[in-house]
Amino acid sequence: MDTIEIKNKNEFNIDFISDYTVVDIETTGLSNRNDDIIEISALKIRNNQIIDKFSSLAKPKQAVKAYINKLTGISNEMLANAPEIEKVLPEFVTFAGHDILLGHNIKFDMGFLRAKCLKILNCQFENKSMDTCLIAKRLLYPLKNHKLKTIAEYYNISTIGHHRALNDCYITFEIYKKLMNI
Repeated sequence: MDTIEIKNKNEFNIDFISDYTVVDIETTGLSNRNDDIIEISALKIRNNQIIDKFSSLAKPKQAVKAYINKLTGISNEMLANAPEIEKVLPEFVTFAGHDILLGHNIKFDMGFLRAKCLKILNCQFENKSMDTCLIAKRLLYPLKNHKLKTIAEYYNISTIGHHRALNDCYITFEIYKKLMNI
């Protein structure tokens, strides 16, 4: 890969944190109103170290579309005996607690989590969030794009299992650590 200009993180006043929860979800589509969460994973981080993990498939109300199956490797057969989201979501919310949530394109994940918490649990999901994609856009210029896989490859972080929620949590965690040390 070509050499890229790395910006100084101090230029942007980015407040890196050492205690947070990394989160990633997989869904049946892009609409947090009409589509379902089919996997939620998270890593609990304290002092920049993984201390716990959460991961669960969730049985959707609708079939997984072929392109989602191709992207994630998650099939309808895999989800047939998975717990309902009504069971998985409260467990995740408890796991996340009041932590700041870190994710890549976290706006997508937060949109689903907020919509599903409101609909299923009748509560607001109000955790704050940080986005490794936005941080990378500020610090890594000019990568061809700022997709998780592109940034991981730039840092020589394995992308095996990319688009499975727990694997993406580990990739995001490794990227965040690299971005902290620029």
